[in-house]
Amino acid sequence: MTLTERVKGYELRLDLSYDPASDLWVDTSGCTDASGSPGSGVVVIGLDPLGAETSGTLAQLSLAAPGAEVRRGGPLGSLEAEKFVGPLLAPLSGTLVEVNSEALAQPAKVHHDPYGTWLVKLRPSDLGADLDTLVRGEATVREWFESRVDDYRRQGVLAE
Repeated sequence: MTLTERVKGYELRLDLSYDPASDLWVDTSGCTDASGSPGSGVVVIGLDPLGAETSGTLAQLSLAAPGAEVRRGGPLGSLEAEKFVGPLLAPLSGTLVEVNSEALAQPAKVHHDPYGTWLVKLRPSDLGADLDTLVRGEATVREWFESRVDDYRRQGVLAE
């Protein structure tokens, strides 16, 4: 079930997990069994609204190829945008299963629709351990996001 709420001026999906270190969201809904326990399925990963806003409109996006092994905190790809040029860091360890060719062809779509334009699908190698590093749960996600927006505004990264 998609649960979206307006938080500090941004649409925020409360049903997703977030990696504060990389400004990426992670949809684990396809990666759990009937009891809700971590399974061996595939997760979907995309750039969160603050990552999109603070980077500016994307001009170039490069992602590792399907079959590539990535490690949490290691390179998943890179982006070039108005306000940021640099690496995208993997929020989870695993094997890339699919890359969104539409996002590669039209990277600005990621900025305009961060939840509708996913980046990669990944088969996690240690989902249980990696989940502990993500922000998840409606109340926790809301509180984390509010704090993050406030921090960015204090730093002058976001306008009031």
